[in-house]
Amino acid sequence: MKNIFKPIVVFILASFARAVVRRYRPQVVMVTGSVGKTSTKDAIAAALAPNFFLRKSEKSFNSEFGVPFTILDARNPWRNPFAWMGVIKSAVSLLLLPNHYPNMLVLEVGSEKPGNLAQILKIVLPDIVVVTPLPDISVHVEAYASPEAVQEEEFSPAYALPGSAPLIIPADDAYALDNAMRTGARVISYGDARNAAVCVSDIGFYEVEGKVVGMRASVQVDGEEGSIVVKGSVGKTQLLAVAAALATAHVLHIPFAEALVSLAGYEPPPGRGRIFAGKNGSIIIDDSYNASPAAVEEALATLKAFPRAKRRIAVLGDMLELGRYSVMEHERIAVPARAAADVIVTVGIRARAFSLGAKDAKAMQFDTARRAALALADFVRAGDVVLVKGSQSIRTERIVEALLADPAEVSHLVRQEEKWKQKI
Repeated sequence: MKNIFKPIVVFILASFARAVVRRYRPQVVMVTGSVGKTSTKDAIAAALAPNFFLRKSEKSFNSEFGVPFTILDARNPWRNPFAWMGVIKSAVSLLLLPNHYPNMLVLEVGSEKPGNLAQILKIVLPDIVVVTPLPDISVHVEAYASPEAVQEEEFSPAYALPGSAPLIIPADDAYALDNAMRTGARVISYGDARNAAVCVSDIGFYEVEGKVVGMRASVQVDGEEGSIVVKGSVGKTQLLAVAAALATAHVLHIPFAEALVSLAGYEPPPGRGRIFAGKNGSIIIDDSYNASPAAVEEALATLKAFPRAKRRIAVLGDMLELGRYSVMEHERIAVPARAAADVIVTVGIRARAFSLGAKDAKAMQFDTARRAALALADFVRAGDVVLVKGSQSIRTERIVEALLADPAEVSHLVRQEEKWKQKI
């Protein structure tokens, strides 16, 4: 029954959303890629908000459902038929009645299987495309013929740009750099490569009174220099999100200094390198939103560099949706895991490969996040830095919840909605 009704619902939502875009003609910044899309989307929205009547995708709603919901300013009704009627009523009102509609949409788009982005591009076309990194092996690769097919689809919004429109890409991403030449777009690069148009350098941890509270870096845009600080999260990815936001502000002629002020209030989304005080004087790096090989490697690099840690503990769950690359990638990540962590804690059958080569005293293995949470609550101690990361279905946020020094901070974790809480 679900397979029958889903295409019908998608068609109806897409039709309404397409009609709304055609009526109001907002500018569209489209964020695509494989790593860091939500953080980048949120940073872009923070940089642009003072200058536009703006709406952004909520959370990581980037699918053939999520994009229309954003355009229609609707929440996901799930299985509530009355709520679905409300969505339809709202859509009809947007089309038939005068409305003060946003003049800027910042849309995150993603693909779980071939053709997803083609469906979205039939609904709305971008005026600016921002690409986040496109690693060799990406999440969802199991649904595609090859890793290159994933990269091609994630990059495809760039081909939909009008001539000379801005295409903002990572300066060190070989795939994006090569394929940008196949477009007629105006290419602007960002990152920590020296030749980046928006160049971040001197990257490091941001500390207050000897305590790590975020990340900091210097940034240069078109000859102007400044500094950026991202509070509440750690990892280079958070600074790259801000660099992409500054590039977007630049192409929209927002003064550099003004964009920096707007970004001062940017807060990374839950589950992306967020820092919390943990039990027994430990520190938690909550990276529990999802996991792909590139993202796990970056998180482990952050753990390895974290200053003054007495023990570095990597709590790593299965990386899912990798298909035939799963065994190879889990075994490959064992090398940086051993280099970064004093203790490797694995959650799930696949993740056991992360502890390959580790001594018995350095490895702990669990089948579920709940069991890991019970064991780790008494295991951590003062000075420990605990990285928690795993694919969505592994539910590693349950481990973060068990380790929080202040249980009230659970509201800042991912997947706290009732629908998630009810799942096993």
